[in-house]
Amino acid sequence: MTAIPSFTGDANPYGGGDPYADYRTADFPFARYANLADRRLGAGVVAANDEFFAQRENLLVPERAEFDPEHFGHKGKIMDGWETRRRRGASADHPWPTAEDHDWALVRLGAPGVIRGIVVDTAHFRGNYPQAVSVEGTSLPGSPSPEELLGDDVKWTTLVPRTPVGGHAANGFEVSVRQRFTHLRLNQHPDGGIARLRVHGEVVPDPGWLEALGTFDVVALENGGRAEDASNLFYSPASNTIQPGRSRKMDDGWETRRRRDQGHDWIRYRLVSQARIRALEIDTAYLKGNSAGWASVSVRDGEDGEWREILPRTRLQPDTNHRFVLPAPAVGTHARVDIFPDGGISRLRLFGSLTQEGTSRLVARHQELGG
Repeated sequence: MTAIPSFTGDANPYGGGDPYADYRTADFPFARYANLADRRLGAGVVAANDEFFAQRENLLVPERAEFDPEHFGHKGKIMDGWETRRRRGASADHPWPTAEDHDWALVRLGAPGVIRGIVVDTAHFRGNYPQAVSVEGTSLPGSPSPEELLGDDVKWTTLVPRTPVGGHAANGFEVSVRQRFTHLRLNQHPDGGIARLRVHGEVVPDPGWLEALGTFDVVALENGGRAEDASNLFYSPASNTIQPGRSRKMDDGWETRRRRDQGHDWIRYRLVSQARIRALEIDTAYLKGNSAGWASVSVRDGEDGEWREILPRTRLQPDTNHRFVLPAPAVGTHARVDIFPDGGISRLRLFGSLTQEGTSRLVARHQELGG
């Protein structure tokens, strides 16, 4: 569990111009994993002990925090984040908060999983960010209420120990705990404001739920699929293609830069486990003058398996959902979509069911991670 030490410390007062000009961030290695606290997956901030200046729900807004230096309300400066009131001590003789005083927010992950890293972003909080933060995780079945989460019988595991953070910075923390978590408790010591929370990790689905579904999307992020690599990520992340629902705007899919050679672009995926694929969808919603011209889909079984084409190179139409029923089921653990020559797709769906071997592997991993 490591903070990025160069990002701790004071931020300079806002000097005008671009509010992000002096923002401090880094390329965090764990950021290649999906954001388990994504609202599109169903994440939410279910409770907070205080949100006097700014609402807790801002923590999970997918866009970066905005700042308007002239925007004030009846309670003070309007900030795009979660901000609590200033804590005070018990008396005039002891006006300072105690070492134990802190504010907290309870976060329901959109998909349970193993957390690889956490970003506590204090963008635009320059003189009002917390002195330190800590993060804890727990795993509970069903849909527990805030009261149940705060119960004395709930076991919380420390993911990020109490650590100083910097203002107007993306404070990144690697997490080494290999367990499956459903909820987090974000603490700020003793008070202050946090703009955004990002929780990067791997989805670990409930095997019982997938077994009850029978046929489902075996590459969907919410079911445990993952975009492992892609040829080009210039405009948007490849993981967008396996997000829930249809794309709602152009940048909610995957789009590559314009090619000036004779090559083509691709995304490689890991399925939730070994699966038998029967049908697929390639959606180009909102990609009108920039959709891929053609696409093919291949699968392989195992890390060293041979790629087998299950959908030959097929013409795609702009802003259209294309559906294909396979002539025979295709078994695999990985999939790849190739687009020609460039452009984008908004969603890929691979409908099928787990094989007996795939189910066994998923159950074993679920149990190993404390599910």
